[in-house]
Amino acid sequence: MTKIKNETHFKELCNWCADIEPKFEAVIREYDYPPFWHRNPDFPTFILTILEQQVSLASAKAAYLKLVEKIKDITPENLLILTDEELRACYFSRQKIQYSRILANEIVSGKLNLSELNEMDEATIRKILIKLKGIGNWTIDMYVLMSLHFADIFPPGDLATIKAVYELNLVPPEATKEEIIEYMKRFSPNRSVATYILWHYYIQKRKLVLE
Repeated sequence: MTKIKNETHFKELCNWCADIEPKFEAVIREYDYPPFWHRNPDFPTFILTILEQQVSLASAKAAYLKLVEKIKDITPENLLILTDEELRACYFSRQKIQYSRILANEIVSGKLNLSELNEMDEATIRKILIKLKGIGNWTIDMYVLMSLHFADIFPPGDLATIKAVYELNLVPPEATKEEIIEYMKRFSPNRSVATYILWHYYIQKRKLVLE
């Protein structure tokens, strides 16, 4: 799978998607191009993404900032020093404490090397990460999409993305998730860019402010 090279390339691919779907052209005309969102491909990003599972971005960010306040540098070693009580004080749920510890231990033990992982192809990255408890397809999708910028990722488990598809009337109201996945295939090999346009629409329509 290819990667999005830079912001110029990203905008070119946005235009490519808009040529396929006129409603995307309307989104860009009304709200401009989406930001080329990026997160560093590292341990702190994984922790933030774990915190974002099934909660609002604001709630996850509050927990993440509380953790930063507690340990300053979010490293596997620093996280493992904290007790469960200290992590709960940072708004971590019982499950997310477990998931974060599993990931940190994998890295500290040398079983998982993020620098090496980041150089692998998307399918291999997914095969490795999916074995870790608490790292499901949605978490992997966010990482390979926003941190590594693989070009052909569509996250069917992402609620905002699915809502945007319905709200733009890209599929009938009664369409299933499987039918949405089928619809999105028209944007391959650049489904990541189509996803960014959907996120942009969702955020702008609600006038959400992302920090």
